[in-house]
Amino acid sequence: MTTALDEFQGQRRRLFGIAYRMLGSATDAEDVLQDAWLRWQGVDRARVADPAAFLARTVTNLCLTALTSARARREVYVGPWLPEPVLTGRDAEPELGPLEDAVQREAVSFALLALLERLPPAERAAYVLREAFAYSPREVADLIGTSEANARQLHARARRHVAVAESREVDVAHWQDLIARFLVAARDGNLAGLEALLAADVVARADGGGVVHAARRPVRGRNDVARYVIGLVHRFQQGLLPALVEVNGAPAVAFTDAGDLRAVLVLQTDGERLAGLDLVVNPEKLTYVQGQLSRIGGLSGLSG
Repeated sequence: MTTALDEFQGQRRRLFGIAYRMLGSATDAEDVLQDAWLRWQGVDRARVADPAAFLARTVTNLCLTALTSARARREVYVGPWLPEPVLTGRDAEPELGPLEDAVQREAVSFALLALLERLPPAERAAYVLREAFAYSPREVADLIGTSEANARQLHARARRHVAVAESREVDVAHWQDLIARFLVAARDGNLAGLEALLAADVVARADGGGVVHAARRPVRGRNDVARYVIGLVHRFQQGLLPALVEVNGAPAVAFTDAGDLRAVLVLQTDGERLAGLDLVVNPEKLTYVQGQLSRIGGLSGLSG
């Protein structure tokens, strides 16, 4: 006989994926799943015809509630808000589901999650459920408690607001080479070398959340970003060890100090140069990746 725990665990990866994409926070997603589990325990399962749909609806509604309060908190957030990174790749637990092609990776990218942050909660839910999990308009309507026609409208508005460029495959080896050269140029204070690796309209953001000192406004443009990066390295390079990892489906850099995670740098590419640098230094947003690293034996547990 299938137990309540068996049914919940069977859906857990999908539920976490929904919650994380809607909230942009792995920690908040875990809290939502804990609440969903408590509600599931109190349900008469004999009266639940479709446990998967029931759990997805529960998680979606909990996320809609959480988003309402989160938006209020983020209005007073200190500096740029960035998503909470999640370690992906073959060495990590597949919390975010399969990320085997450009479309799947785009669905959890920092760039997309930051764009979704601008959407009203219902639009964000419709977009995530349709685009990332292929729920039909009728299913989306049922999950968020609206009509099918309204669900279609919410999804269409979300797509217009996000306006993400069509996903395309990027040469990961080239991406990793760009990052390696970026790290060397930054370490050496090579301004011209850094500028050669950056797109003209590159944007650098840093999320310290008011807990750790970080730039409170995005830095834009090749020259300003290159100078900003060199300044960061000059301030923080002592004791910090960089390691190439995969975060949210993309190559990234983890910086550790005596085994403790201090920062995660997620780099975006336009296919030729680095187009975005997202630095997460808020320690509250590093606890999830730190836990992931602990479960696989730290950075030494990554096979690269």
